[in-house]
This record gives sequence, C-alpha cells and structure tokens, in this order.
Amino acid sequence: MSSVLVTGGRILRAPVTRRTWAELAYVIAGAPLALLGAVYVVVSFLLSAGLAVTALGIPLLAVAIPGARGLGRVRRGLARVLLEETIVAPAPFRPGRDVFARIRAGLRDLAGWRAVAYLVVSLPGSLLGLAMVLAFWAWGVIAFTYPIQHALGINQMTAPGRAGGIRHGLVVGGVVFDTWPRLLVVCAAGAVLVLSAPWVVRTAVLLDRLLVRGLLGPDGTSARITELRRTRAHAVDEAAATLRRIERDLHDGVQARLVALGMNLTMAIETLDGRTSGATRGMLVTARDNAKEAISELRDVVRGIHPPVLDAGLDAAIATLAARSAIPVDLRTEITERPSAAIETIAYFCAAELLTNVAKHSGADRATVEVTARGGRIRLRVADNGRGGAGPTGGTGLRGLADRVATVDGTLDTDSPPAGPTVITVDLPLHA
Repeated sequence: MSSVLVTGGRILRAPVTRRTWAELAYVIAGAPLALLGAVYVVVSFLLSAGLAVTALGIPLLAVAIPGARGLGRVRRGLARVLLEETIVAPAPFRPGRDVFARIRAGLRDLAGWRAVAYLVVSLPGSLLGLAMVLAFWAWGVIAFTYPIQHALGINQMTAPGRAGGIRHGLVVGGVVFDTWPRLLVVCAAGAVLVLSAPWVVRTAVLLDRLLVRGLLGPDGTSARITELRRTRAHAVDEAAATLRRIERDLHDGVQARLVALGMNLTMAIETLDGRTSGATRGMLVTARDNAKEAISELRDVVRGIHPPVLDAGLDAAIATLAARSAIPVDLRTEITERPSAAIETIAYFCAAELLTNVAKHSGADRATVEVTARGGRIRLRVADNGRGGAGPTGGTGLRGLADRVATVDGTLDTDSPPAGPTVITVDLPLHA
C-alpha cells in the first residue's frame, strides 16, 4: 500500500518538479538548435560537393567538419545546464601549421565527424520531442482548464442544437462538450495528459542524452589517449621536479662540502713548515687540485641537470645563452605565459644545442633566436646565415633534439638548403 502511495505521489508531483521544467526547456531550446545543426551540415556538404570541381571544395569540407564541434559544444552546455549531464569534451582539434596539414587534420577530425553525425541524427528526435510537448503539455493544459474557458466563453465552437438552436462548446467527432458532465470529462482527459507529459518528454530526452553521451563526448580511444597524456604530463613534471631537487641538493650540499674541502686543503698547505717532506706537500697539493676539478665537473653536471638560470624564467635564460654565444645573436622573445618547468628545460637545452651547432658547424657570422608563446604553444626559431646542409644525419645532434622534443608531443623542423641559410623551428606545448 505504501509503495502505491509513493508512486501516486511521484506521478502527482511530476508536473511541478524542477527536473520536469528543465527537461521541457531542453526540448523547446533543443529543437531550433537541432534544426540549425542540420541546416549547417546540409549546406556545408552541398557547398563542398558543388565546389568539388574547384580548389575550394575539399578545404571547405575540412573547415566545416571541425566547425561542427562548436554546435556540439553548445549542445553539451545545454545538457549540462538543464539536464545536469556533464559530458567531457573531446580532445581539442590540433590543426597543422601549413595549409595542407590543416586540410588533412580537418578531414581526419574524428570528433568533428561524430559531431556531424549527432547534428544529423538528433533532428528527428528533437522534432519528435517538440511534437510530444505540443501533444501532451499544450493540449493537456488546454483540456484541463477547459471548464474555465467555457465559463468565460473562450475557445468556443458552434454546432446546431436539436431544437434548431446553436450550441457552444468543444466539438469532437460531432459531440459537443457543453454540459458540466462533459466538461468534467474533458478536464479529466487534460489531467491525464498533463500527468503523462513529464514521463513522455523524459523518454524523448533520454534518447537525446544517449546521443550526446555517445557522439559529443570523447570516444574510447580518445579518452585513453587523453588519460595517457595526462599521466605522461604528470610523469614529466614529476621528473623535472626531481631533477631540480637533485640539482639543489648537489649545489647546496655536495658542492659546498667540496669547496670547504678545497679551502681546508689550501689552509693545510699554507701552514706546512720547512720540516714537512716534499712528498707530503705534493700529496696535499694534488688533493686540492683534485677537489677543484671535482667542483668544476660537479658544476657542469648541475648545469646539465637543471640550469639555475632558468629560475629567472625562459626569456632570461635564453638571453644569457645569446649573450654568451661565440657569434652575435639577435634575440626576440614574446612569452606572455610561463611554460611548465619541463618545457622550459627542453626549450633551453634546444636553444643551447642549436646555438652551439651554429658556432661550431655553420660558418655563420650572425644568428637569430625568436621565442614566442601563444595559443597554448611555445615556438623556438633559430636561424643563421651559414653554409646550410644541417640535418638529423649531419652529426649535429638534431636527431637527439627531435627525440627529446617528441617526448612532450613537440616537433622539430629543419630548413637548411646546401647554400644556406638554416632555419630550425622547435614547437612545444606550454604544458607537458
């Protein structure tokens, strides 16, 4: 008995709950969005097909497919606000850096194609949901309030009476609902429609929920890739933090002790008197010199682990490299957002290696270094006016740099014709 009362209470409360009104708003707002999305797909594909005989057809399609992501983003936002359905966005679209790379990326954008599929498939369901709203909510409210409308003379239809008079009321199948028993029948039918409307609309919304989850979120492969990228970024940042901690421990601990050892040995040598044998003095001098060499080697190791100059920022670190370069360097930096520590370290060592290559192998008398950070990416460009011919097989360490850059989804491009000039571009994400 109690379960029946609970179920009855849920049915009676359903038309006035927040969820019901939110789903009603979702259906009403979603219908024009679905129509807009279908028009977008049809127009884009028709234009692409019509222009296929020209050079504009394929590029237009390559732009339209990622563009469907925007409409998909709107539908995800609508579902989040009204349905409390949080859908993780797919991986961001990564266009290439040149025209052909952008076209290839657009045509291969799986998330864009899935958004196109959603825009096409969701239209029938959205129109069906809107029809259900009209059939159950609109007609239900009209029928439920019909006794009041009849009393006020609203929504009246006319029909001939039996005695030659005219009857006023709702006419369905030749039956005039103008008496109170018949008015109550219409009211009861309206109540049934109103009480059924939330559940009918909820069914239509459920279909769209499934489409949003299946087509506008990341697919299994993309989700796995995103998770791998996240864990890799955590591992890279953790490794960078560990190296930085080792650098500080070596600098503040081991190096300080070696310096103190060298000073003690120097003081010991200076306090020797003439009675000390030459062999003893020689051993102390050798120990002091070895301590100095160990300090020098340790400093080189520390700089190789994490250059201390990076503590002031990547722009200051590269400015230091340019100032210490064996040839004049024109430097231009535009870093509005600081990269993560791992990215800064990779960019610094790339710049250091490339400037070293310019000084040793290019025969150039001038170099240019440009560093820009925008759009979530950082770009390092090193150019020189040397003899050219640089490449991964040229023994200049470019292959190692390319492998290091690739660990964070970066790229290294080399443009070095035999007669020069040489331009090497390193493209990295701001955050690993």
